Amino acid sequence: MGGCSSKNSPKPNRNQFRNDIDPVQSPISIATKENHENFTNPENKKKSEAETGKKSPFFPFYSPSPAHYLFSKKSPARSSANSTPRRFFKRPFPPPSPAKHIKAVLARRHGSVKPNEAAIPEAHESESGAVLDKSFGFSKHFGNKYELGEEVGRGHFGYTCRAKFKKGELKGQEVAVKVIPKAKMTTAIAIEDVRREVKILRALTGHSNLVQFYDAYEDHDNVYIVMELCEGGELLDRILSRGGKYAENDAKAVMVQILNVVAFCHLQGVVHRDLKPENFLFTSKDENSQLKAIDFGLSDFVKPDERLNDIVGSAYYVAPEVLHRSYSTEADVWSIGVIAYILLCGSRPFWARTESGIFRTVLKADPSFEEQPWPALSSEAKDFVKRLLNKDPRKRMTAAQALSHPWIKNSNDIKVPLDILVLKLMKAYMRSSALRKAALRALSKTLTVDELFYLKEQFALLEPNKNGTISLENIKAALMKNATDAMKDSRIQDFLASLNALQYRRMDFEEFCAAVLSVHQLEALDRWEQHARCAYELFEKDGNRAIMIEELASELGLSPSVPVHAVLHDWIRHTDGKLSFLGFVKLLHGVSSRSLARTQ
Repeated sequence: MGGCSSKNSPKPNRNQFRNDIDPVQSPISIATKENHENFTNPENKKKSEAETGKKSPFFPFYSPSPAHYLFSKKSPARSSANSTPRRFFKRPFPPPSPAKHIKAVLARRHGSVKPNEAAIPEAHESESGAVLDKSFGFSKHFGNKYELGEEVGRGHFGYTCRAKFKKGELKGQEVAVKVIPKAKMTTAIAIEDVRREVKILRALTGHSNLVQFYDAYEDHDNVYIVMELCEGGELLDRILSRGGKYAENDAKAVMVQILNVVAFCHLQGVVHRDLKPENFLFTSKDENSQLKAIDFGLSDFVKPDERLNDIVGSAYYVAPEVLHRSYSTEADVWSIGVIAYILLCGSRPFWARTESGIFRTVLKADPSFEEQPWPALSSEAKDFVKRLLNKDPRKRMTAAQALSHPWIKNSNDIKVPLDILVLKLMKAYMRSSALRKAALRALSKTLTVDELFYLKEQFALLEPNKNGTISLENIKAALMKNATDAMKDSRIQDFLASLNALQYRRMDFEEFCAAVLSVHQLEALDRWEQHARCAYELFEKDGNRAIMIEELASELGLSPSVPVHAVLHDWIRHTDGKLSFLGFVKLLHGVSSRSLARTQ
């Protein structure tokens, strides 16, 4: 297996995939790995670095934590109590590590304290005295139905084996069994993670790019999750076998499958939270084999308007908003952007030697599109990746929108799935003032053919009536057509109550475009200024009129406590009392009294 490298440099080559890879990585790669013998001993570290090109026990995307140097047995930090510990700090002090609280969260989540970290007490995280209920209610007859075979992979909290059906119609058919020892479930959260993983696998059914779930079993010692056996290996292995990257057309074929299954999950209200090349398996060794999403151990249900705050994922693929502890399904799309970047150029978009450095890079740095092979790739490919790796989740494409991107749709016969974002934006539109609706209608008239493609596809999925309009019944029917049991847990049906106004009226395609276009996503485009200016000119002709500040405050639903004259002073032209361009743009964003108060 080859590698892809760039210019020679004295620092570690960020564009190189190592040839000998440990195929198993912890499902939570943000936490440090076990077995760091070379790195916990500073003397061995130099030797290990010298031999990196020859042999490395580490996953290529993983960087060890500097904390191991501080707490290893031979470290000065562990010197005798009578001596004064050596100071490691440099002046001026480095910025606070964004990894510190993340590791603490992960330790609390999984109760995983490594041997060389045992000297650090975590009393507030202890669950001593509490009796953990490790009974899941799964079937107890795993051994009666399956014959367990060889181990094929090992992770942080379990391992995967082959197995065969012992009897029945499927006798002799091979399956994969994920074995999770109950001894490793040392916290209530870890137990709940296993319970939720099985619940999600049971609920998510009917997608060709989703690993098939058979059943879950338990005994006194283990939980057994029985799934379809995929023998084609990980997507990561395919990348490496191709010299570290894919050709554009081949990368598109992979991305279409990934985006399709993720869009399906998001519509059901499930966020995966650990998307990476290792969690996509090919069903067979065939070059055109189907790709399957696996490992829902960190996944969760999320309501359309809900934000999650627990930090999970893998370091190189974690989204900025996850580190800020406020995220939703957009975090998965960021991870897909990282995968797309790797597929196309063979290097990671965010790289550092330590976890702290990785997180800081994810939060602050922008990926490079200057080095080879980016200059030789199409402008559409670059735009596709950039729009997935936008640090503002509101400006990021959804998985369904990414399938509508010119880079994907122009070379494939793509069926765009229903997008949950449509319902979210429609809810905001239905609650908007008449003035904002007029502004959005003006903006919708400036959309290009490519931008309208996605909206046309979404409108068609709602199956409009013969007169070309939709109502609440169309939306309900479209959801039911695509529903799995997961929608019950993510409460997506309850979300429809916010669209009750559509029960008594109909919406044509022109209004639909105004309702479900994303102003934030348009703002991320290079042509945003052109969109906004053109829309304002249309608004001037059709919708702009003289308006009093008090009337505007009423339109926006501002409370009496907001100093409206100070806040809205720049929104209105003093020459004729009409909405200014600044006011028009702010109105498009749906400014709330809360956001206005923050500007004071």
